[in-house]
Amino acid sequence: MNNKNDYKTTKLPQQGSIFFDDDEFEPVQQAKPAEKPTTASGDEEWRMHFASFGSGSSGNCAYIGNEHEGILVDCGVEPDHVFKELERNGIKMGKIKGIVLTHDHADHVRYVYKILRKYKNPRICVWCTNRCLNGMLRKHSISNRIKEYHKAIYHEIPFTLAGMKITAFKQSHDSEDCSGFMIEGGGRKFVISPDQGEITSRADFYMRQAQYLMIESNYDRAMLAAGSYPAYLKARVEGDKGHLDNKVTARFVADMWNPELKFVFLNHLSNDNNTPEIALHETRSALEAKGATVGDASYAPDQANCDVQLYALPRYDTSTWFVL
Repeated sequence: MNNKNDYKTTKLPQQGSIFFDDDEFEPVQQAKPAEKPTTASGDEEWRMHFASFGSGSSGNCAYIGNEHEGILVDCGVEPDHVFKELERNGIKMGKIKGIVLTHDHADHVRYVYKILRKYKNPRICVWCTNRCLNGMLRKHSISNRIKEYHKAIYHEIPFTLAGMKITAFKQSHDSEDCSGFMIEGGGRKFVISPDQGEITSRADFYMRQAQYLMIESNYDRAMLAAGSYPAYLKARVEGDKGHLDNKVTARFVADMWNPELKFVFLNHLSNDNNTPEIALHETRSALEAKGATVGDASYAPDQANCDVQLYALPRYDTSTWFVL
């Protein structure tokens, strides 16, 4: 493929309120407890820890850091559940060094001010672009006092938080200044590339550096076409500022695959127009067609030595607590 950015519009071969994103707004449901930490080896070096507490238009929130300190990425999941899961895995809120926000849609920000107000010692700040902050204040019932906690970030200008180097980059989505993040720590590169209607050249640039990649795989084309969404919403989901479908994501992941890519997390799966099984099948098939062996992220004896691990982040449940 000559144009690496044209994943959204390329025809792929067949294989067998609106700011709440692709689905209708749903209340956040109680998530299941995280599984015990999973690791492929037992060494004592600095290890990157990752867990998702919810992924989809019902709410998004994740932890990235190490066993001692880290950050939250987005705050769209009920805080008490997030706090409980963090503490159960040895992370107290005093060890959360900041919150980074990808964009201003409610499923990513609805609880951010509640967390900031509840935990004041030490003070937690929220890191996002100025346009993201302004969009959040304009669209949602969030106090203007959130400005007191704001640390402005700028695309492609790195900053340091919780001992990790973080670089924000531009994403194509119908929000104010949607950002992806490349997070570097312990010699590892974790790239978060959330809601996006097409893969921009800058998102492409950063994702191709990832050892650990979280990328949207939102909908199945046939399910969306046959589903109950009104025409305007289908057009919005499929648009270049909407969401990525399974085949586009699968094709991109296969195209970027190299021996450095160890883990792919599929996120923001639609509740109405997708299933984890369909999304995983598309990306697994595309990777296997490139010659990669694909594990199921369980680190079972027959899976641990695969070239790349593949995992769909649960919509309501807490994911496995991964040690990377």
